[in-house]
Amino acid sequence: MNDMAIGKRVERKEDYRFLTGAGQYTDDVKLPHQTYAVFVRSPHAHAKLGKIDTAAAKKSPGVIAIYTGADIPAAVGGLPCGWLITGTDGKPMKEPKHSILAVGKVRHVGDQVAIVIAETLNEARDAAEKVEVEYEPLPAVIDVRSALAKGAPAVHDEASDNVCYVWALGDKAATDAAFAKAAHVTKLDLVNNRLIPNAIEPRACNATYARHDDSYTLYVTSQNPHVERLLMTAFVLGLPEHKVRVIAPDVGGGFGSKIYLYAEETVCVWASKLVNRPIKWTADRSESFVSDAHGRDHVTQVELALDKDGKFLGMRVKTSAAMGAYLSTFASCIPTILYATLLAGQYTTPAIHCEVTAVFTNTAPVDAYRGAGRPEATYVVERIVHQAAVEMKIAQDEIRRRNFIRTFPYNTPVALTYDIGDYDATLDGANKMADVAGFPKRKAEAAKNGKLRGLGYASYIEACGLAPSNIAGALGARAGLFEAGEVRVHPTGKVTVFTGSHSHGQGHETTFAQVVADRLGLGIDDVDIVHGDTGRVPFGMGTYGSRSLSVGGTAIMKALDKIIAKGRKIAAHLMEASDTDVEFKDGKFTVKGTDKNIPFAQVALTAYVPHNYPLDKLEPGLDETAFYDPTNFTFPAGTHICEVEIDKETGQTKIVAFSACDDFGNIVNPMIVEGQVHGGVAQGLGQAFLEGCVYDKDSGQLLTGSYMDYTMPRADDLPNFQVDTRVTPCTHNPLGVKGCGEAGAIGAPAAFMNAMCDALGVKDLPMPTTPERVWRAIQTSKLSS
Repeated sequence: MNDMAIGKRVERKEDYRFLTGAGQYTDDVKLPHQTYAVFVRSPHAHAKLGKIDTAAAKKSPGVIAIYTGADIPAAVGGLPCGWLITGTDGKPMKEPKHSILAVGKVRHVGDQVAIVIAETLNEARDAAEKVEVEYEPLPAVIDVRSALAKGAPAVHDEASDNVCYVWALGDKAATDAAFAKAAHVTKLDLVNNRLIPNAIEPRACNATYARHDDSYTLYVTSQNPHVERLLMTAFVLGLPEHKVRVIAPDVGGGFGSKIYLYAEETVCVWASKLVNRPIKWTADRSESFVSDAHGRDHVTQVELALDKDGKFLGMRVKTSAAMGAYLSTFASCIPTILYATLLAGQYTTPAIHCEVTAVFTNTAPVDAYRGAGRPEATYVVERIVHQAAVEMKIAQDEIRRRNFIRTFPYNTPVALTYDIGDYDATLDGANKMADVAGFPKRKAEAAKNGKLRGLGYASYIEACGLAPSNIAGALGARAGLFEAGEVRVHPTGKVTVFTGSHSHGQGHETTFAQVVADRLGLGIDDVDIVHGDTGRVPFGMGTYGSRSLSVGGTAIMKALDKIIAKGRKIAAHLMEASDTDVEFKDGKFTVKGTDKNIPFAQVALTAYVPHNYPLDKLEPGLDETAFYDPTNFTFPAGTHICEVEIDKETGQTKIVAFSACDDFGNIVNPMIVEGQVHGGVAQGLGQAFLEGCVYDKDSGQLLTGSYMDYTMPRADDLPNFQVDTRVTPCTHNPLGVKGCGEAGAIGAPAAFMNAMCDALGVKDLPMPTTPERVWRAIQTSKLSS
């Protein structure tokens, strides 16, 4: 038995270098003769750009160059959006140009106006302060409601009403008919608050140009270096793709915010040829707050129609989703393809209709953030289910059981086909861990102490491993959604794997090594994983949407199949047998029905020292590449239960317990899965009761621009999570895996908010549930009673 095989709690290989300070992040990259960049950013949310005077700044010590939007050639394109949404009117969405340096207008606080390049970082900062920019402030629109108001200022001339698109999914007539025969209708108005991603490592880049072969190398904090290169070369700078190498070294967290092509690294690549020296830029935290893509920011009206027994008949959803000032790389598909398609949840609701209006605002762009549309969908579904149960006086677990899907495959009314699941099993597991049966006693005890107790459920489902490419393309995707894997067996039998997936904290170097070690019968230390370098990896779409194992791991498995198939032919030749009679197991090729066998390492050596080799049938070497394009999404699901206690006098909330029972399909490394769930739950709870991005509605200034104002969860804010899993293996990938990286952030907000509403006896409460908001809800409840 291989102690490092699939299903074992293997300690992460990469942790040794991280814990001993041997990790190399983008800011650690130091190139000969490198320069330093600082960006001049708009202090206004909306303004016309007048004269930009750089004369004094150029005379500052150490300054090498300063560029503004006027210096960017006309041939340079704007930052592209990777997903084309077609509206209900049959027209494509509006795509205003996003210049890499502002031209004509600035559209949010932090919009990049100029780049200053100097010998040192301090010299660049000093010079940036001397750049004089004339602004003519304009009225700004900060939230979707004000942006959609009649006569609101236009963020872009191309979208005079600030609408990017209006899009719909589902059968409206069938949904209206379901409501017409409903015995009960529950309604809610919900806001999914805007969030600011905060990875440990801020965004950074270091771009260099090589004159001798007219090539570029970009070191960058990216979750998908191949996509970064493709978008930058083909759509913006017009460079030959093979002349640009993108390297994403160790990345300290991404959560979606490092998927996108940003202006900063693009400008640095463009300018590196002009100055003929490397250009390094690293964001400080305040800069990240105003320039990184934000997440969520939905305003939704939802209605649920039920029969007299609490069976769901139909659901209507109308959502306005903020895009921010510009369309980020995947922004358009988050509130559509990755949101509306998940509104069935785990339930047999026969009719659903959703309409989404995407809205430009004078704020930082909004794009995918951990969960990317799935947390927003789960919040809508699970909040309305909770409220329906309250209104119909049905137990929270019971209303879910009455409506669970139990027959698979299941075609939802919002375009997805769930292949497999067991939602009763995860609900039962969560109920047991949370000791739901003992909750009434705990609630009564809390009341004696002057405290309010609440219990909240969230039975979520998510779609991971975004696929397949042909369907995604029909829905507007402008890139493939496959993955690549190369398995290179060395003459000694050791293995190097090159994967298009990219790790930014998920433990790929361990998990992928386990998969390969298990398949080939090797030790985990005999397998190295290489990722994040377009110069070494064949191709790849990167890491997001919990796709690494289900898509990237399957590509590796397909390459391993090729390795074993070729190895079987070599072994058959060596053992003078037919390859159809040779099987491979536990690191050995064996002639069936005999004890005749050859170890994998001997076959590997033979492949590279082909003295006894079927050269007429096989090429030397043992190196195979495979691409994998999934046939369907994977569908992780589970139930999360949160228990809270509220101090009635202060509004202070304590999360007493949080239980999560999830179905991620087969699990490669349980320890890594538990860590992913813990991290996701922490982020989800952070959104619900601590985090919230706030702009001043008049000036558009970011009021939560630092950790003094934007509250991140700390260890003592959270309980010890109870986590467990149930398994229904995915039916359409060889590993049977579904994905686990986003589940916690998807289930936690709704579970927490349902617990809060249960404790307070209210219909809704805005996120984050600050003590002041909770206290005011308590006072309002007192007055109404």
